[in-house]
Amino acid sequence: MTDVADRPSSRLTELTECGGCAAKLGADLLEEALAGLGVAQRDGAATELIAGLDPPDDAAAYLVAPDLAVLGTLDFFPPLVDDPRTYGEIAAANALSDIFAMGGRVLFALSIAALPEDLPRDAFTAILDGAAEKVREAGGTLAGGHTIRDPEPKYGLAVIGVAHPDHLLRKGGARPGDTLLLTKRLGTGLLVSGRRHRQTTDADLEAAVGQMRALNRAASEILVVHGIRCATDVTGFGLLGHGLEVARASNTRLVFDANALPALDGALDLARAGVETGGAAHNRRFVAPSLEVASGVAPELVTFAHDPQTSGGLLAAIPSGLLAPIESGLDARGVAHWRIGLVESGQPGVVLR
Repeated sequence: MTDVADRPSSRLTELTECGGCAAKLGADLLEEALAGLGVAQRDGAATELIAGLDPPDDAAAYLVAPDLAVLGTLDFFPPLVDDPRTYGEIAAANALSDIFAMGGRVLFALSIAALPEDLPRDAFTAILDGAAEKVREAGGTLAGGHTIRDPEPKYGLAVIGVAHPDHLLRKGGARPGDTLLLTKRLGTGLLVSGRRHRQTTDADLEAAVGQMRALNRAASEILVVHGIRCATDVTGFGLLGHGLEVARASNTRLVFDANALPALDGALDLARAGVETGGAAHNRRFVAPSLEVASGVAPELVTFAHDPQTSGGLLAAIPSGLLAPIESGLDARGVAHWRIGLVESGQPGVVLR
């Protein structure tokens, strides 16, 4: 495959202020805006909706038979790279991830595209080709979509999948004593932001792009086969933000080992140099009331743990008796993984130490 640095550039990133999941509306704002929208589900008015907004999860799950739930999700964002095909691949991998984070399999996807009218036709075709390739790799079909005119390009997918309702991966399944496992390195937001300021090398960006292209399908399948009940994907709210969602849904504390967090090359250097995305500021506000940082944790690691990720890995809570077989299964499928902390009892929140 041709390296990103060698491909013709359409300079897509020059049309945007930020790209990838760093462009998400902040978790702090979303929490206020969505408050109360899941009440009907909680009160029993939508008993077939077994996952949705109350509590929030990675995809909606609707029960259509005792052994079948339909999953639905969507995700889109401005470009974070200049190569159109690569942009389509990353946007698709990121949207598909929510189905895998729920333990589901992909059926089909629909494109969501907002593009400038003067965008070259071959660039649009390349975006769609990249996305379609990823959907096929995920086991599904790109079946259509919708486009509008927009001077700032945006692309993503609405994805439909299925899962057995008893085998869903949920944010609320973490239990005290579980080990926290992460399946991709952190730092994509820092590296993409650093690139805009000419501080990220071609090699470091290439490694980040390769990771963002990778699907979470294999990791999800291993977790489901071994009966794991708690997982989420780490995306725009950063490790601590998504960790806090798990902690609240599970009524536990998630304790992260700051020195065990796996970093993409160059990410920590950028954090030390003061690079930080706008999305990270929202993440800090969202997490701050429920965050405890040990005195010895370096400031760049705090920045790093708040960094918005695009197409990040799965964060799973693994009971001690299942840790060895799951790690063996991940190794057999070529899925990288790191032990990054523990689940403890106590007031729901996140700890970095």
